Amino acid sequence: MRRFVPFMLMLLIFLAGCATPVGVKVVSPREAYHDSFANPLSSGVVSNDTNIVLNRFNLSKKFRDSPAEAIADLHDKALTDDRRDILFALAETAYLHGEQLAKSEDPSELKDAADYFLLAAIYSYQFLLGDRPEPPPHELDPRLRTAANLYNFSLWRGFSTGDDGRLFLDAQTRSLPIGRLAISRNTETFPSKFEEFERFEPAEKYAVRGLSNRNRAPGMGMPLIGLKKSSTGAIIGGVAEPVTVFLRADSRLAEFKTGAAHASLEFYSTFDVSDVDVKGKSIPLETDMSTVLSYKLEGSQLWSFGIGAFLGKEFSSIPSGLYQLGPYQPGRIPVVLVHGTASSPVWWAEMFNTLYRDPMIRIKFQFWYFVYKSNNPVVISAGDLRTALQEKVATLDPEGKDGALRQMVIIGHSQGGLLTKLTAVDTGDNLVRAMTGKGIGDLKTSETNRKQIREFLVLKPLPFVEQVVFIATPHRGSFLSTQLVRKLITKLVRLPRTVLSKVTDFGGLLSDDVKRQLQGKTPTSIDGMSPDNPLLKALADIPLGPGIQGHSIIAIKDESTPPEGDDGVVKYTSAHLEGMDSEFIVRSKHSCQGHPFTIEEVRRILLEHLGVHVTGPAQAEPARPELPAAMHEQVH
Repeated sequence: MRRFVPFMLMLLIFLAGCATPVGVKVVSPREAYHDSFANPLSSGVVSNDTNIVLNRFNLSKKFRDSPAEAIADLHDKALTDDRRDILFALAETAYLHGEQLAKSEDPSELKDAADYFLLAAIYSYQFLLGDRPEPPPHELDPRLRTAANLYNFSLWRGFSTGDDGRLFLDAQTRSLPIGRLAISRNTETFPSKFEEFERFEPAEKYAVRGLSNRNRAPGMGMPLIGLKKSSTGAIIGGVAEPVTVFLRADSRLAEFKTGAAHASLEFYSTFDVSDVDVKGKSIPLETDMSTVLSYKLEGSQLWSFGIGAFLGKEFSSIPSGLYQLGPYQPGRIPVVLVHGTASSPVWWAEMFNTLYRDPMIRIKFQFWYFVYKSNNPVVISAGDLRTALQEKVATLDPEGKDGALRQMVIIGHSQGGLLTKLTAVDTGDNLVRAMTGKGIGDLKTSETNRKQIREFLVLKPLPFVEQVVFIATPHRGSFLSTQLVRKLITKLVRLPRTVLSKVTDFGGLLSDDVKRQLQGKTPTSIDGMSPDNPLLKALADIPLGPGIQGHSIIAIKDESTPPEGDDGVVKYTSAHLEGMDSEFIVRSKHSCQGHPFTIEEVRRILLEHLGVHVTGPAQAEPARPELPAAMHEQVH
């Protein structure tokens, strides 16, 4: 015994210098956050809240060694113990065990993995929305968001039981570790025909690139990319449609063992519904518009359409016309986006993605876009836009019952701004005189020509247009549209025969000044944006029609103070119009439609269109000075 005394003394001295069994250590804020909020989705471990439950029932070691048995034991506890935190622990442990099984190459274990993921979704639903004496978690309880995320991701993984792991969202009966579950499919609230879809892809499966932000609305449900078998009437968002599927799982846990448990898979369109009712409580749906938009634009011909169509290339899959980004929604005001020269609707993606995140804009507006070949003369493209708008309104609302269709907002960038203005002005015969030097009644031409001249040059404001927004619009031409540039463009551009025939018929009616400018060649849109173009000069002087509000967003690429400055294509003095309801300067080059401040200003305009006063972009700008009289004469 005496031999062990020195050893014991040394051991006691050693232990006295070591850390005690219970204590603390200093950690960084990041480590502190990670330790406090680690969970199966963020870190692949159970959270502290679940550890509390496992320790309460002495199941921590059992979960490490035999997770299925531990989950079964915990489920039995939930049948008799009303504490809601048991359900949260079941959701996390079921998800983690599903992940373990999903790593296996054994087909039976892969099936079991999907079942445990589905169990995680059911437990999460019961924790958040199930009937228990203990109230649901407080809105500041971090478990609330964790459980919602577990529910959403578990739906993805729990229903990935089709070929090659594809989602299988038909009615089905699942034999789960806790019993049988009959799942029905409910499409009553889904506006599209289910049979039109080829398959559904989980939005979370994809990473988005090219957009500044991913437009997610937090809630419950699995955001989907609904891929249709065919697309008609759309070239953006037509094949890919945003959908959210919601699993309503209200059956009591005891009903699974008896085979009486039932759940319903409910489908909702992101364009139509933003929340669902569960036992009288409004539950927001998780949505993801950005992923659907990006999926559709991946590899789209629209990226080459702008410059290709401008140069005369034919795109049979992208016909010119007016399209909708989603289904027609009665009661929502159309916002029509009109692209510029050598451009296409893809350049509105950033603006749409950002604006659609605003809940007021999402429920009050619907977005349309106009596609046109930007090499055509401006008046012809404007005529196509006017006709397309009139036909769309007449088709969608033939009885005129939808007042929202008659509060339309049209937004045009660059040349698109010129087309936009031609929907909102009473030209009289000002444009005819600018081009021919005569009033329309004095022209010696056929009635067929006279009718076409009226169609293109004698315009009234469209009665359903209430607001127009001009972005970097060359109202008085672009300083880049020089004679040399126009000659080069003429050699490259090939106009369609239909356009050539229309332009040729008018050739003999043009004034001598206009003929000298054209020098015998067929005019293109670039000629139309020449600062010397008399039609453009005349249009710039025509005010907007009565009751139509106008807004200018003008790009200046440096710190020049108006009236100085330009965006590399258009001078301030060309983009400025008197009589506008607002004018905003954005420090940007010409392609400014995706600039954050441009988008914020459009948001302000749209919300004020609803009567909601908001502040504009957070950018300090000097007050715009009034143009001196001499400058007025120069730019007019």
